[in-house]
Amino acid sequence: MTDHDTEVIAERVITRAAALGVRVAAAESLTGGLISAALVSVPGASKVFAGGVVAYDTGLKATLLGVDRALLDDRGPVDAEVARQMALGARHACTAQFHDRDAPAVGFGVSSTGVAGPDPDPQSGIAAGEVWIGVSSHRGERAVRLELAGQSREGIRVASVRAALELLLDEIESETEN
Repeated sequence: MTDHDTEVIAERVITRAAALGVRVAAAESLTGGLISAALVSVPGASKVFAGGVVAYDTGLKATLLGVDRALLDDRGPVDAEVARQMALGARHACTAQFHDRDAPAVGFGVSSTGVAGPDPDPQSGIAAGEVWIGVSSHRGERAVRLELAGQSREGIRVASVRAALELLLDEIESETEN
């Protein structure tokens, strides 16, 4: 469920990360594994992509990714801070050091949370089309808001995958500028 441009961006993410010798991971909610699928579709992804966590249920965002429960209770899952914490959680959850002490840490995490619709989020009432994409690196975490109201459920999810990969690529490319 990706378009050609998204495939090109995924390839650039893998190529750039491999050149830097860094690993990436994903934490996904509304995209349900599509970011991870886009990355692993690229030959050579196994050198770079550590893994992904699909935490569609709000409770899993807390238990698997370490998102603050009070934040989730107060604001719901569709929130900038939730996206930032999910991206950081992806880095921690997908670092294999507890199995292999020589495994490199995950340097970059990306996340997606939002409402694909057609109904609003049951907890917060946020309408379909509001999406937050988060990214995490050693420089910290940030999130960007997408407003995709009026698009189909599939359109929202596809646009979210592309935006997530673009944000991840931007973060990786920023690393090469420093």
